[in-house]
Amino acid sequence: MTLFHVCRRNSEECRDCGFCTEHFGCPGIGKLSIERFETACIDCGVCHIACPHKAVERIEDVVPRKKITIIVDNEYFTVPERTTVKHALELLGLEFGKFPHETKIFAPCETGGCFACAMQIDGIPKPACVTPVQDGMTINLELPKNYVPTRRISGFQPHSVGGVGTPWRVKKSRQHYVEVACFAHGCNLRCPQCQNYTVTYDNVEPALTPSEAAAVLTAERNKYGVDRMAISGGEPTLNRAWLIRFFEELHRFNPDKRAKLHLDTNATVLTPDFVDGLVEAGMTDVGPDLKGLRTETFMKITGISDGKLAGRYLENAWSITKYIVDNYSEPLFVGVGIPYNKYFITLEEIRDMGERIVEINPEVQVCLLDYFPSFRRFRMERPSLAEMRKARETLLETGLKTVLAQTNIGYLGP
Repeated sequence: MTLFHVCRRNSEECRDCGFCTEHFGCPGIGKLSIERFETACIDCGVCHIACPHKAVERIEDVVPRKKITIIVDNEYFTVPERTTVKHALELLGLEFGKFPHETKIFAPCETGGCFACAMQIDGIPKPACVTPVQDGMTINLELPKNYVPTRRISGFQPHSVGGVGTPWRVKKSRQHYVEVACFAHGCNLRCPQCQNYTVTYDNVEPALTPSEAAAVLTAERNKYGVDRMAISGGEPTLNRAWLIRFFEELHRFNPDKRAKLHLDTNATVLTPDFVDGLVEAGMTDVGPDLKGLRTETFMKITGISDGKLAGRYLENAWSITKYIVDNYSEPLFVGVGIPYNKYFITLEEIRDMGERIVEINPEVQVCLLDYFPSFRRFRMERPSLAEMRKARETLLETGLKTVLAQTNIGYLGP
């Protein structure tokens, strides 16, 4: 017997922070502004995943569900009501996966942000992970050949120091702004200290085509007079087709040699051919963020509870970083990010990470990031300036040539 669940707000835990009413809508009933919503819940899980205070519980559903009919690739099937298209298709035997090219459909974020699991639903491309199944619904697993990929993108803004993949010579410049950036919604990780959670879990912002997003970012470049344009997240690499076309469009809008196209990524699902495609599309700078060396550390930092999946993500991030450095140190600029907070990683592991990067190439710029309290880790203290100095010295002792450290007073650098 298949068990179903619904999500329910725990009023005793709710802090009325407004996140669930401002940044995402419930696919079952729209905005989460009423006291009880589990009777319309489709168990997409967005509210459960995204509530900063863990005030949304998943409980077993005891309300009977009627059977409805859907048409999948011209075949009729009976499925339960009040569920997502993704779950309905899983009940029919279709496999969704967390790593690209290993299952029928890649569905990494499960919050409706990345659109990697988009399929044609009643003639309109929609993400299967958050779309409610309806009686008589027509689903085509393959998108039209002329489909232009979309995903939710927001936060177009200037930055004064850039990201992991921004060179030190740029970060330390006296310019007020060094680049403009946008942020991709949706992430395959569940970091409890996510710094961008209001973007990562937002499913309200409209989805943009690569050309639309590139045009807005180009306008920001022109407005602020900078040459660097970046995309971060969330996780930009979850929708491969969208990201490659985004860089192609950015390059088309910015053909001058001064233009720098920058990607910051957790690198967990990047593959060699994906990197090759991004370079061909015009990417010039990349910043993989390596969240630990040991699987246990990675799990604590990312919130991924499946040890096998966490290990796969971590191994892939290191492997693809080596591939990028070995094959693209020229023409790319490569900067590697390492998180630091004694709450979840030791100086010993920081040293081990440095030594492994030295084995790849000691000339690679490493940016030590001081992870601070955010999202669900409000009680975690931000590393002090002295702690960040010590962590930076630990990395320099391994033989790395360029190590930066993000602190509460700015960057420490060469």
